[in-house]
Amino acid sequence: MNTFSQFRKKMVLFTAIIVLYLFQTAELAHGAFTIDDEKKLGKEFFEKLEQSGALIQDPKVNSYIDRLGNRILSNSQKAPFNFRFSIIKSSAINAFATPGGYVYVNRGLINLVESESQLAGVLAHEIAHVNARHIADIIDKSKKVSIGTLAAILAGAFLGGGGDVAAAVTSFAMATATALNLNYSREHEEEADRLGISYLVSAGYEGKAMLDFLKIMRRYEFYSNSVPSYFLTHPGTDERIGYLDGLLQTIYTRPGAENIIGQFKRIQIILILNDDRNLDTKLKHFQNELEKNPHSVDDLYGLAVIQEKLGLIPESLKNFHQALKLSPNDKDILRDTGIAYFKTGRSAEAINFLNKALSINEDDVNTLVYLGRSYEAQGDYATALTLYRKLEKKNIDDEEAYYNIAMAYGKTNNPGDSHYNFGIYFKKKNKRESALFHFKEALKYFPKDSQRAKDIKKEMEAMKTVPLGRKAGSGRSVKDIKREIKTLPY
Repeated sequence: MNTFSQFRKKMVLFTAIIVLYLFQTAELAHGAFTIDDEKKLGKEFFEKLEQSGALIQDPKVNSYIDRLGNRILSNSQKAPFNFRFSIIKSSAINAFATPGGYVYVNRGLINLVESESQLAGVLAHEIAHVNARHIADIIDKSKKVSIGTLAAILAGAFLGGGGDVAAAVTSFAMATATALNLNYSREHEEEADRLGISYLVSAGYEGKAMLDFLKIMRRYEFYSNSVPSYFLTHPGTDERIGYLDGLLQTIYTRPGAENIIGQFKRIQIILILNDDRNLDTKLKHFQNELEKNPHSVDDLYGLAVIQEKLGLIPESLKNFHQALKLSPNDKDILRDTGIAYFKTGRSAEAINFLNKALSINEDDVNTLVYLGRSYEAQGDYATALTLYRKLEKKNIDDEEAYYNIAMAYGKTNNPGDSHYNFGIYFKKKNKRESALFHFKEALKYFPKDSQRAKDIKKEMEAMKTVPLGRKAGSGRSVKDIKREIKTLPY
């Protein structure tokens, strides 16, 4: 079974869990969907999304959406929730809020809007839905889903035609909404627009941005021959356009800002680059943008990264350097220029650019990883290890980084720490026997009451309760492990 099929099955199970959870909660509340019910449901929904890998994990992008969302929140009468803003890995044009203060925006919508203020308007509208407890109101009035409806959801997820992971994420979210009839009423939309535009303007943004967003959506629908997902749960677009226009003509007449936080286009570029599909199409996109504006730093950066991904290294480095001439202290461009040099085997030049990037942002994980690897390539394992030790505190997702950390510890004669990081590496690779072997070996080098020994035992205990990709004893022989041992740096 391929990765996408496995992902779709996870989505099916998640859809069933959410649907059943909703109605169990509603039944327990006997028609009154409480604040606590909302918090529980929102948390359950978020955790399932996170576990399925459906959310963007880029620190810069997440920091941006948090800052933007919280700016709007600080100018609203917020409900008693700890709000959380997330971006879904989906090309579908959608944004939605779930109970408990969880607001989601699809990558596709962010790349469609034309300004920070328009995205702020989308968030303001969704925050208004949460503050007005519209979903709680809908759930209160909903009836129990039938077995036939649930079966239809499962059949649609299992038997539906093509698509990609992004489409699968959208489909399961929308299937849940459809099963519960979770589409907002015209009254809900009017209230969310009325509250949302007040939040938006109070936060300092141009109120007209909400109206402009809806017009862009209408234009997108016309040219794409498809109905954006956003329209499926946010009805009455023509009425909304008229209503917002009336508010702008009578109440919100003062101009506001289009950008406050800044770097909106860079965020769009990063989201484009985070998706490795359709690289040739993206290459043409950036080339076309540069024909319009040859001095666009963001588009030069985007083009250089895409060229590097396509193996067009000389062209990539040329555009990286052109971008740096225009913006010499851009940490993203400095980092990715260094990474490009590292991948071509030019580690000394990589170190130069990566150190400059690190001096601007000392917490960037990719800078630390590739700078460490560059020093390793130069044979300077002590410096590499100093950098890797900073990574150990960050609980990074990249399993290859743990492999590099383990090798650096081994080269500097720290076998206990080396075994520990090899254990983490193999655990993330779903190789249970190898992970357990290295954890057990690591324990030999630390006192029983040391923090490292406690960390190791905690990792081993977690492996007993959380199943990995392979069951114990399935596919890993003693010979396999011995073969791995021979490659260890000590």
